[in-house]
Amino acid sequence: MKKIIKNIHVLLLLISISLTAQQTPAPKQTNTITIEGATAHIGNGKVIENSLIVFNEGKITFVGSATKKIERQGTIINAKGKHIYPGFIAANATTGLIEIDAVRATKDANETGNMLPHIRSIIAYNAESKVTETLRPNGVLMAQVTPRGGTISGTSSIVQLDAWNWEDAAIRIDDGIHMNWPSTLTYGRWWLGEDEGPKENKNYVKTIQKVNNFMNDAKVYAKGSKFPKNIPFEAVQGLFDGSKTLYTHVSGAKEITDVVTFSKEMGIKKIVIVHGFEAYKVADLLVKNNIPVLIDRSHRLPSSDDSDIHSPFKQAKTLIDKGVLVGIGMEGDMERMNTRNLPFYAGTYAAYGLGKENALKLITSNTAKILGIDYFVGTLEVGKDATLFISEGDALDMRTNILTDAFIKGRKISLESHQTQLWKRYMDKYNNQ
Repeated sequence: MKKIIKNIHVLLLLISISLTAQQTPAPKQTNTITIEGATAHIGNGKVIENSLIVFNEGKITFVGSATKKIERQGTIINAKGKHIYPGFIAANATTGLIEIDAVRATKDANETGNMLPHIRSIIAYNAESKVTETLRPNGVLMAQVTPRGGTISGTSSIVQLDAWNWEDAAIRIDDGIHMNWPSTLTYGRWWLGEDEGPKENKNYVKTIQKVNNFMNDAKVYAKGSKFPKNIPFEAVQGLFDGSKTLYTHVSGAKEITDVVTFSKEMGIKKIVIVHGFEAYKVADLLVKNNIPVLIDRSHRLPSSDDSDIHSPFKQAKTLIDKGVLVGIGMEGDMERMNTRNLPFYAGTYAAYGLGKENALKLITSNTAKILGIDYFVGTLEVGKDATLFISEGDALDMRTNILTDAFIKGRKISLESHQTQLWKRYMDKYNNQ
């Protein structure tokens, strides 16, 4: 009897896994693939009508016009009337770190503590996430997996979104450290009846001093015997030699200015501003110091009561017109499930003055440059990874973003998810009535 019960438990476990696990990752590319006739959006502002794109062994080998006399090789995909794009990149995202917000055991984005540069998000990344598989049908094929919380949150890594495990997913490990810079203002908790404010943050200078002390101690540690080993100090050394980027989550103009000053004093080589609601006020400073900005998604409220109601939609164009390199980050309410809407956030920026091809850069070439991966992804160019997709229409428009094929390093990946399965199930129900 015990053996029967044990077998039933095993069977139930296997059924549970089959119902919840992600699709099996695609195998390596084994034959050449040629895509012909599509309108190719290169990702750097260029467009090729009636294009020909060839890739083999995961790398793009030809990009050009289909009118050129070049031999069609391997599997030929007729994409006439369709559009082809480089895979979209979701920066500053927590995909794969949180599955269900209401279940604490599935939340790995936020660790206890304040100075946590040694917390590596890549180790917690769940390649089996059901949320992750919902991103691919909209063309989001890569993500910067980012920790949250504390003053120094931890270290991010960049992954591709069709993998067996975190080792298989990683395309750049430990790319940067994320820091939440304090605000000069504080706001009361309205749900507790407090005055909403804003009020002066009396701890602003004190918090910055703590960060200064931490970084100075880390620099002193690097010059000493390094015994006993200090893991947090070890983790930030890449900021001083340029191998890691400091992603500073900050919004106000004064705070951004203080971040730039702090970075110079500390000898930090590379920084990126994340959020940057008032970055336009100090755009000259950012351009002078070659500092890019990862702005928030466009579908949000203005940052202050007296802001233009359309200011979130115009932020990308405002900064780009001033010469700032801009990408889109995903932090915000319900960000895991909303990450699938990344192309539509870019589409909104396009509608408010930026234009489609420049808006496309926000989630392809610009983001790739900001993350330091532009030498192998971000555009459709010879020698780069064949991480791309074919859409029936404009991929920045939710009405026409309908993918027919998608590839990561030349591997043809599944575009199914629990959401597409439910859609098909209920479409069948109503179609059969």
